[in-house]
Amino acid sequence: MDVSRARTRTGFRPPPRARVRRLVLPLAAGVCAAALTAGCSAGSGAADAPQRSTAQAAPLAANDLQDDYQTVIKDVLPSVVQIDASESLGSGVVYDDRGHIVTNAHVVGDERTFRVTAATGGQPVAARLVATYPEQDLAVIRLESVPDGLRPARFGDSSEVEMGQIVLAMGSPLGLSGSVTQGIVSATGRTVSEGRTGGGTGATIGNMVQTSAAINPGNSGGALVDLDGQVIGIPTLAASDPQMGGGAAPGIGFAIPSSMVRTVADQIVKDGKVTDSGRAALDITGRTLLNDDYEPAGVAVVEAEPGGAAADAGLRAGDVITRLADDDITTITSLAESLADRAPGDKVDVTYVRGTATRKAEVTLGEM
Repeated sequence: MDVSRARTRTGFRPPPRARVRRLVLPLAAGVCAAALTAGCSAGSGAADAPQRSTAQAAPLAANDLQDDYQTVIKDVLPSVVQIDASESLGSGVVYDDRGHIVTNAHVVGDERTFRVTAATGGQPVAARLVATYPEQDLAVIRLESVPDGLRPARFGDSSEVEMGQIVLAMGSPLGLSGSVTQGIVSATGRTVSEGRTGGGTGATIGNMVQTSAAINPGNSGGALVDLDGQVIGIPTLAASDPQMGGGAAPGIGFAIPSSMVRTVADQIVKDGKVTDSGRAALDITGRTLLNDDYEPAGVAVVEAEPGGAAADAGLRAGDVITRLADDDITTITSLAESLADRAPGDKVDVTYVRGTATRKAEVTLGEM
């Protein structure tokens, strides 16, 4: 199954490990998409709203549920924005009262300046890039001035998100600013790999939230919220079905969990960059090795960083990694997916081939 990023251009540690491979189509929306001919916390200054259990909620009458939806929408939409770059369009979430906006790295691309419009309307405001972190497909931009009516979103604890929880996705699908879709949390703990096609970052992201809420081009970087009005994730990817010509597969979308968003955004706001990724690494430069039948057969080590995790365990250039712990490693993507399920400092057995001999080494993982 392929996965596409919710960004439009002009011109799954799961129990057990669950993964979606080869994610290729972007979900940022083309600037022309509005024509619809066919088918982008800590620091939160907002006061907490009254809390209610959404994971184990009792059955509600239709009118009560409708009232809940409308309350959440009125509370959260003033924290959602549309982001226009020169060649793409996406969404963002107001992170603090200083004008910081969190979004996806694939929404901002290589741009440094943007036009930002509140989901509730008003005139566009100029914004500049603070920093981007493609490895997690996240970025932070900052408004040059904060319009009246915009307010920071409240970010929830994504570790408490449960399957079956009702969620709403808010953003600018196809350039339709301030749009809202509804669904449930379909699964948690997904490890998902983006492709690089169409401006994607190629990131492998762990612990993503899978949702049935519709995520369309332009939703990238927006808000996935629970019925307490808390952001539990940033919609980023939607599955695509090769048997449907690569079109979006309805009801299968993925959001970067809010706890991960806060970890990255807090560092960017404070230091202008990510200083502690929390992501495990082998500290190598590698490439996918093909066998004589042109099938992927492992990851060849091009360089093992001196003093890095792999080098300290005895691996060196020319070795071919074929297994990490219980995971078969055939490609760079499969290696990245296995590492995404682990943390710096974890000890894992790495199986590799040197010449004609198969060897095994215990590696203490480093940090990306």
